[in-house]
Amino acid sequence: MTQATAGTLAAAGFALEVARVPGNRAGPTLVLLHEGLGSVAQWRGFPAALAARTGLPVLTYSRPGYGRSSSVPLPRPLDFHTRDALEVLPRLLDAAEIDDCVLVGHSDGASIALIYAGATGDPRVRGLVVMAPHVLTEAKTVANIERAREAYATTDLRARLARYHGDNVDCAFRGWCDTWLAEGFRAWNIEHWLADIRVPVLTVRGKDDAYNTPVHVESINARVSGPVTRVDLDACGHAPHLEQEGRVLDAIERFLQTL
Repeated sequence: MTQATAGTLAAAGFALEVARVPGNRAGPTLVLLHEGLGSVAQWRGFPAALAARTGLPVLTYSRPGYGRSSSVPLPRPLDFHTRDALEVLPRLLDAAEIDDCVLVGHSDGASIALIYAGATGDPRVRGLVVMAPHVLTEAKTVANIERAREAYATTDLRARLARYHGDNVDCAFRGWCDTWLAEGFRAWNIEHWLADIRVPVLTVRGKDDAYNTPVHVESINARVSGPVTRVDLDACGHAPHLEQEGRVLDAIERFLQTL
């Protein structure tokens, strides 16, 4: 299997950890946007498997405050998804010299992909794959993040996350947890961006997702102006690409053939 090459890119005033898996440069680059506690390393073998299945290049990066990227001050602003979408992502695409891509986002990364496509209509973005997306704050999400906060204080969760985030571990966890649990974040909603998304969208959700209900993919299906393909996976939780990699690769491969 082709190995990724790792490094950093300067974008939006940050040093961003990146990894690339080579592929056919005549096609779009698959740009992976990680979850709220994710990083380059936490995609595990998925980027290489995705490149092998599709033949396309794959780029992963750690957002500011995550992995080996530059840190950010806390507390994070309540609109951090929008800032990461509109201030960091386009500069990353510039720095990586990507002019044709499909955004593949997981959880918070899926939300960032949706915001970017809806707010900018960037012609570089040919389509979106959104796994376990969030488009609003839901009581189920908040309840499980509260449990994660307790685990961070009382179990080895901090030590396990530190393997991926190093000195950024508290920045990554607190930036995610404290923002989602802030009283003002209960009103967070990105549905107003959806109607302006005109590129094809693939939604992937595990039916046993502990962090959200189908309301998010249903909203995307109802509001997005472009075609939407919906995949719901049985016996699958919040990380479809890790829990059912083969079925996710199948779905993405079929989706890419329609673009």
